[in-house]
Amino acid sequence: MDDMDHRILSALHACGADPRVASAARGLSLAGEHGALWLAAGLAGAAVDGARRGAWLRGTALVAGAHLGSMGVKRVVRRARPAHVRPRMRTAGRHSFPSSHATSATAAAVAFGALGVPALAPLAAAMCLSRLVVGVHFPTDVAAGAALGALTARAGARWMSGGGRD
Repeated sequence: MDDMDHRILSALHACGADPRVASAARGLSLAGEHGALWLAAGLAGAAVDGARRGAWLRGTALVAGAHLGSMGVKRVVRRARPAHVRPRMRTAGRHSFPSSHATSATAAAVAFGALGVPALAPLAAAMCLSRLVVGVHFPTDVAAGAALGALTARAGARWMSGGGRD
């Protein structure tokens, strides 16, 4: 698996040789730092959609919770970031597994998608790919982060929709 992880990362990282691709990947990665893009999207949804404000806020809380969960897993697993490619940007931490960017992006796509915003799914996928293009995660880090984000959002779906508030 490690060999495949390395080969896939190397191939996607090579896409960043085009300065436009590298710049876009860095921009996405910066916007997603600490889940900022997704938290802002949730708060914006709550601000403009008064009828579903509570659902937007609960969805935003799920995104934040997924992100925090991924950070906790990182502290336990402590997998080093890829060393065989040169990173195209700095990272907030030293650990790689799971990708917190992928976790929060996927949690947002699932949670906010349930509120009728399916356009976030392609942006979340682009966020996940950006972490490979900039060379700071292995594909398995991104896949695990996406799985954690999706599971967190799905697990909280009933609470998000207002059911089970008691």
